[in-house]
Amino acid sequence: MAFAPMGPEASFFQVLDQHRASLLAALKRGGGEPAGRGTHLASRFEDSVGLHMVSHCTTRKIKSDSLKSVKNFALILKILSMIYKLVQSNTYATKRDLYYTDSQLFGNQTVVDSIINDISCMLKVPRRCLHILSTSKGLIAGNLGYIEEDGTKVNCSCATAVAVPSNIQGIRNGKFLLIVEKDATFQRLLDDNFCNKMSPCIMVTGKGVPDLNTRLLVKKLWDTFHIPIFTLVDADPHGIEIMCIYKYGSMSMSFEAHNLTVPAIRWLGLLPSDIKRLNIPKDTLIPLTKRDQMKLDSILKRPYVTCQPFWRKEMEIMADSKMKAEIQALTFLSSDYLSRVYLPNKLKFGGWI
Repeated sequence: MAFAPMGPEASFFQVLDQHRASLLAALKRGGGEPAGRGTHLASRFEDSVGLHMVSHCTTRKIKSDSLKSVKNFALILKILSMIYKLVQSNTYATKRDLYYTDSQLFGNQTVVDSIINDISCMLKVPRRCLHILSTSKGLIAGNLGYIEEDGTKVNCSCATAVAVPSNIQGIRNGKFLLIVEKDATFQRLLDDNFCNKMSPCIMVTGKGVPDLNTRLLVKKLWDTFHIPIFTLVDADPHGIEIMCIYKYGSMSMSFEAHNLTVPAIRWLGLLPSDIKRLNIPKDTLIPLTKRDQMKLDSILKRPYVTCQPFWRKEMEIMADSKMKAEIQALTFLSSDYLSRVYLPNKLKFGGWI
């Protein structure tokens, strides 16, 4: 009879358990980050929430008697009437469903998405309260079980991934959650049996910039279990931006920050300092483009970076070197270096910031 791997010994998770204890202590004090606040346009940074809207932010007026905005006003009324019917009948629809009810009228999906965000912001309610769902693109695997809204029981596997659900009822947890930026890296970790080797753990990927359902799931896992959550992203401005969305949110969704952000998230890798520490050869690195440099400069100016001196130091290393690296650069050391050495050592010895 074959037995599933039981994962590492309990002592392996000693530093992780200490980290979780410090997170719980920070929660009791009413926060999870060093103090720091700032303002930017209609959003404000607050260490315990992330980027969220200020109550006195600038509003945008859409008039029914103005030629410039009459069409937009009509489209808002159209979608409001559809939302009313959904709520009244207790049914749900995706943003895509709404678009295809009259694709010629709306023109493109972006128009519908923008109006839904405006309505959610105007009414000060999460999108789900409007009975509008997003189509999931994320994947999840590992020691996680949950019950879907219709009562279906789902048990995630350490060998295969399932789509991130739009809503879940009951869940059981692992020891930690690893957010993986890219699907290719996520699939490679599955192939290397990483979840079983590090059991009990959970892995999730938003396949790049995370969709709403993936962010909601990460938030729910944090709120329910307060397990340590780490990000594995490329050592480039785009990867850092994605990590910031999970941790602090985005300007476009700042009105729903309380439901989406997890400021307790930590950066596990790939750190720019790891490139020099591991002697990754220069020919595996990629020069920063002008667009990369602009993105990096933008992130460094954000208010939450003042609360993250170690993050700032890593980004300054990247800026000084003018080079970036993908996670795949670790394969220079060995094909399974990421799952066999890099991640286990980071988790065992607290190599996150």
